[in-house]
Amino acid sequence: MAKSDSHVFVGAAQVTGGSLGGLFRQKVGDDRWERLTKGLPEPAAIQAVTIHPDNPQIVFVGTHDGPYRSDDGGTTFKRPDFPRDLAVWSIAVHPDKPRVIYAGTSPVGVFRSEDGGDTRTRLAKAVQPDKLKMSFACRVMRIGIVPGQPDLIHAALEVGGTMRSLDGGETWSDGSADLEKLAADHVNLKSMLQSDSEAEGMLDAHALAVSGAAPSSVFLAVRMGLFQSDDKGKSWRDMEINRFSPLTYGRDIRVSPHDPRTLYAALSPAARSKDGSLYRSTDLGRTWSRLDHGVKAEATMMALALHPRDPDQVYCVSRCAQVFGTQDGGKTWRESRLPEGVLDVYALACA
Repeated sequence: MAKSDSHVFVGAAQVTGGSLGGLFRQKVGDDRWERLTKGLPEPAAIQAVTIHPDNPQIVFVGTHDGPYRSDDGGTTFKRPDFPRDLAVWSIAVHPDKPRVIYAGTSPVGVFRSEDGGDTRTRLAKAVQPDKLKMSFACRVMRIGIVPGQPDLIHAALEVGGTMRSLDGGETWSDGSADLEKLAADHVNLKSMLQSDSEAEGMLDAHALAVSGAAPSSVFLAVRMGLFQSDDKGKSWRDMEINRFSPLTYGRDIRVSPHDPRTLYAALSPAARSKDGSLYRSTDLGRTWSRLDHGVKAEATMMALALHPRDPDQVYCVSRCAQVFGTQDGGKTWRESRLPEGVLDVYALACA
């Protein structure tokens, strides 16, 4: 596959002046960013971008106005029938059932489609009581379905920890008790910015990842670092990313589609900062090394994307709209900035 056949998509929540942001697309090797608007709400806050692993022409985006789908690589979008009072923060394609699509919302909810996203059913028991009082409603930031175990689903909640389903989404249980216990037992894991709980930082989950190489494990990125469960999300341990990185605020974590033992993580000092980095582990998180040598992030590294068919293509994006990409597995990097004024980038995808 020619690298020039690939595209990178970036979703932003706002631009300068307080207006909502949008969806941007760039062809790999080009310098021009195209703002995609046809069929999307205008203005649009884009919080999630997911490209179907079997067909790169199918692009799902999560917005403040629900989910949208494109069948022509992002040129045009359509909105399915979906409640107007829910924002979509995550979209996941089932790894074993490509027509089954999950969407996570704010306030907390999970919807399932069995026809590729045309119609969706709300999973009535995918709810969690608010654990903390924050300035925003708790949201489902990432949904992970374990390959080869189609009924095992995990969800990361900001700010609500995790929840899991063992039956394909029909029933759910809270996976956060041990995260709260870790905060209670370890002073370095306490953080309280908006609520009245020192467990806030441990419940501030931004992403999770699951791997077919360790089907009982879950890898979680939260404000306080990276954490791992080896019992399907019941208990958690600190992966101690501070042994390898001076930056420990975990914003994104993903498993390579080419090697289930390889993980990538986006790390920064804080939610709003002037630094960020990308790390890689080739042994399921036991050891890590920095991948983005030469990259100078000017803000928190918000998201990363791995090309589904080319292991050498890796991308990451900072909150202030710097997009970094490598086409040679990390040997060299190229920076491409989104149009001036784009702020609060949340989502990144490539195919």
